Amino acid sequence: MKADPTQPPVSLRCAILTISSRRKTPDDTSGDYLSTALRDAGHAVQARDLCPDDRYQIRRILSDWIADPTIQVILCNGGTGFTHRKSTIAAVTPLLDQVVSGFGELFRHLSWLDIGASSLQSDALCGTANDTLIFCLPGSTGACQLAWEKILRPQFDSRQQPCNFASVYRTHPES
Repeated sequence: MKADPTQPPVSLRCAILTISSRRKTPDDTSGDYLSTALRDAGHAVQARDLCPDDRYQIRRILSDWIADPTIQVILCNGGTGFTHRKSTIAAVTPLLDQVVSGFGELFRHLSWLDIGASSLQSDALCGTANDTLIFCLPGSTGACQLAWEKILRPQFDSRQQPCNFASVYRTHPES
């Protein structure tokens, strides 16, 4: 949707899911970073959770959030790297109505500029389910910061021209 910089900024209602079999709430630096970044940009964190790298537990939490009309955006971090345990993409993909393929491509390009060839091991993903935007980011705080600063912050700003994700929610029934 085209941006209208004359309108007040849209405040998105978000949820954050950290996916890790090793992290606990006190050392969830990526979730903490995303929560602070969202709030600093004027968005609300409606829900936050941490779950093990298990596709069925991930789907259970995401399904509840996708069905919740008060959540417009879900940020998942973790479980996207090149390991035998990763399950985030396998968990999320069947839930999606549409994939925003440019997000993963752009994230990997920006990551390549930052960390080189290791960026090919990231399965960063974006899609929609039930009018909810879902982003899957790597679990490192540096990767979350890269995604936030270079892609998400500008795309969550309804004044960003020529278009952005946030403007879609300007006329959303629950906005």
